[in-house]
Amino acid sequence: MRIAATRLFLFLAASMLLVRADAMAQSAGVPAKRIALTFDDAPRAPGAFLTPDERGKRLLAALRAAGVRQVAFFVNPGAVKGEADTARLSGYAAAGHVLANHSFTHPHLKSTDAAAYLADIDKAETWLKGRPGYRPWFRFPFLDEGGPDKAKRDAVRAGLKARGLQNGYVTVDGSDWNMEQLTIDAVKAGKTIDRAALRDLYVETHVESANFAHGLMQQAIGRAPAQVMLLHETDLAALYIGDLIAALRKDGWEIISPDRAYADPIHEAMPDTPWAAGTLTEALAWEKKLPAPRWYARNDTKIANALFAARVLHQEAQ
Repeated sequence: MRIAATRLFLFLAASMLLVRADAMAQSAGVPAKRIALTFDDAPRAPGAFLTPDERGKRLLAALRAAGVRQVAFFVNPGAVKGEADTARLSGYAAAGHVLANHSFTHPHLKSTDAAAYLADIDKAETWLKGRPGYRPWFRFPFLDEGGPDKAKRDAVRAGLKARGLQNGYVTVDGSDWNMEQLTIDAVKAGKTIDRAALRDLYVETHVESANFAHGLMQQAIGRAPAQVMLLHETDLAALYIGDLIAALRKDGWEIISPDRAYADPIHEAMPDTPWAAGTLTEALAWEKKLPAPRWYARNDTKIANALFAARVLHQEAQ
């Protein structure tokens, strides 16, 4: 009981400090720009340029060089194929980063029974609990919280609460998974990749997506909360995360820990929207009836794919 009470006190104190810092910044006319970095789908298979082991080492080295002490890896234990994958995840935790639940098999909630979905979460929890760096956070695969099925949405929300799991929500999304897949496909097809252009597109896209969420959140809730950026454990992240961090800082962003970000009071938000999916930013804006588009433009794969073809592959528009 004493430990639980201490944890509650520390959590409440952290939340109060965040709100106070945010209020001070906004009273000065400069909304705070704070963002945590998170990586989904760990451990991932080989990408376009690196082995998984090379990817992990480069990612850790880049974060260390940038002075980012904590990011979060949302883990799919069902993707762990052997000791090398386990060692990579353990290496992330040993470096000070944290591990959280992204389900065991990465199912879509809208096409899965709620009981089976929760059982899949439980299977992942069994693998994760007790490991160094573990956090009781769950992130919905595909950011799918049930689509149009509110009964299923609410059943899973209740199930997470009963398990003591906090929603590992996302507020900033640049669809890096799509850029990674485009790169893999291009390399397999023998196409020439302009690596400098790829880096610039990756960085530009994610800085823009952060600023989009920053503006929309202020419209939706009247302040600038701590943001949470969705990335994936990809080759592009390993190669360009240092460049992205530098660009975010140059743009006025403070890189904060996921522990600090998830202490923001918006973690308690349970938006009621006609379709439950996507970022928390989008959901809060939809709940407040803000007009579409409530998502960053490059999350439209038609737009993103055209930019990739033109800038990275130097292909003329079809």
